[in-house]
Amino acid sequence: MRELLEQALESVARASGGLEVETIVVDNDSADGSVEMVGERFPECALIANESNVGFGAANNQAIRIARGRYILLLNPDTIVQEDSLRTLVSFLDEHPRCGAVGCKILNPDGTFAPESRRAFPTPWVALSRILGLSKLFPRSPLFGRYNMTYLPVDEPTEVDALSGSCMMIRRAALIGVADGVGSEAVSADNAPGQPPRPTLLFDEAFFMYGEDLDLCYRIQLAGWTLNYTPDTQIIHYKGESTKKGDLKYVRLFYGAMLRFTEKHLDGQYSLLYRSGIRLGILIRGALSALSKLVKRLAPAITDFAIVCVVVALAARFRLGEIPNDLLLTIAPSYAAPTVASVAAMGGYRRTRLRRLLVVAYGVAAGLLFVATLSFFVKAIAYSRVVVLASAPLSVILMTLWRIIFVEARSGLQDAVLVGDTAEANRVAAQLRRHPKPPFKIVGYIAQPQSPQDSSAVRSLGTTRQIRDIVRLSEADTVVFATGSNTRQDIFGWIQELRDLPVTFRMLDANESFVISKSSVDHLSLAEFPEAEVALGIRRSPWSHRTFDVLVAIAGIAVAPLVWLGAALGNRRMKNARTIVRQLPAVLSGRLAIVGFDGDCLYRPPPNWNLRPGIIPVVGEADAHRDTSEIDHTYGYYAMNQSASADWAILRRSLRKAGS
Repeated sequence: MRELLEQALESVARASGGLEVETIVVDNDSADGSVEMVGERFPECALIANESNVGFGAANNQAIRIARGRYILLLNPDTIVQEDSLRTLVSFLDEHPRCGAVGCKILNPDGTFAPESRRAFPTPWVALSRILGLSKLFPRSPLFGRYNMTYLPVDEPTEVDALSGSCMMIRRAALIGVADGVGSEAVSADNAPGQPPRPTLLFDEAFFMYGEDLDLCYRIQLAGWTLNYTPDTQIIHYKGESTKKGDLKYVRLFYGAMLRFTEKHLDGQYSLLYRSGIRLGILIRGALSALSKLVKRLAPAITDFAIVCVVVALAARFRLGEIPNDLLLTIAPSYAAPTVASVAAMGGYRRTRLRRLLVVAYGVAAGLLFVATLSFFVKAIAYSRVVVLASAPLSVILMTLWRIIFVEARSGLQDAVLVGDTAEANRVAAQLRRHPKPPFKIVGYIAQPQSPQDSSAVRSLGTTRQIRDIVRLSEADTVVFATGSNTRQDIFGWIQELRDLPVTFRMLDANESFVISKSSVDHLSLAEFPEAEVALGIRRSPWSHRTFDVLVAIAGIAVAPLVWLGAALGNRRMKNARTIVRQLPAVLSGRLAIVGFDGDCLYRPPPNWNLRPGIIPVVGEADAHRDTSEIDHTYGYYAMNQSASADWAILRRSLRKAGS
């Protein structure tokens, strides 16, 4: 964003020749160094640096209140104006004294015409045509193409209902609500002597983002002014760069703004039926937009579900010569659903874990176990065991294959942002450089506002006050929290603030060389794996915890003969597994959990943490010498943020370590 703002200011400077221009930059707590860039590169600009994102309308109001010119150009930071743009717009307003605001031709980055250059108000018919997609189907029709006035040639100047807030020059007199005596320096009655006129027709700050320009244009027209579009000059608008509208938050803002405009201006003009229809249409359109993003996020799980169902049908055709109806309606979904659920429980659908192919085999095995168990109780589907067993290898192959094609081929080393001080950033970066297979690379660090900024080989991205914007703009896959330079309370708060972003959270303990995530422990050095596992995420309910324990216990008891056989043959891993299997009946009875605290040690977690003794302790014997406060801290993390995937990772690591 900083680079785009720099280009925009340079283009404004070039277009200011022959005019008296004051440039005001309002920064809504950006996290990319824009404020520093403006101070260094454009010291002549007036700069308002907000400490929070106050919204588009409120930020423009701040600039309008201190502006002294008779014309005020509202310009997005992700735009580039043509050399003649300012003079052309000024001349238009000079020549049309009844015009309150004028906009020009807006081009997309590829040079095509941006339809938001000119708009009509969303009256019931106009809004309905847009919501139903009729404006796109019949863009040349005056009946259906009203919203963006697509029925008019783009090179035809015209009076419009609304202009885009990305580039709109407004007459100062229109902003202070004076319809007569255009150009006069009217002042509100309550203005202090010597102060600039106080605007009475500013942006409605209830519109945080989107819709505020439409609302302002509506009120300017109510005050008796016209709005015009001129094709005599043009700008380029890198749409979306100023907001990065990638998540559901901006979908809600956009359609919420449309709904607010309808309620504010149309309630008294149209029938209740019309208004209700518009509200319903806006809500449906917003729901569809949110649904499309949700489907995109769920696409990997949907793909796996479809693969399993299709493979089961093919296996039935091959083994039975036909595809029974009950197989399609019950058995295939009953196999696919627990397969997908198991992969999801192990974090297999998170963007950063799609490349972990082992979870596919675990998921298919869990689905197979579920159907096999079900067939013992429902004799009518007993034949399905053979079909499902035959389909398992192909399911694993196909589920793995699409990951290799669409994920592995495009995956690289993960980008990580470290939240900590300079010393931590340098230490982690040095360890990663020496690591033969680093789990991620540090692209920069985020420090507390009061943290000293020493010389560092790692790039400083900003302060924790801007953490969400920094993480979003850096497009990082991982956020690493250094506990040595941040309080736990702060870390928990940041996790809540970032939890809807597609990132993995990791913890880096002070002076340690390992980072802990929800279901894995990655080492930055060659030291052996620690016992402790911390899960960051949504707190698990007691019912969910108990369900996990029971399912694992049942599965363990089912494979007990194989475990005993392997142990008898001298397999070290099976010997350790046999010790676990012996305690599984206690898990079924509720006396033990799969993962919990060590009942044979003196340490006991506080009762309100609701932890039980476990077959596998979170802190094992190797860590028994650690300070009690450290052990308490580890169990505290586990109690607050435990998950099935973390328990599964602890179980697997315990078996793997015992067999090594």
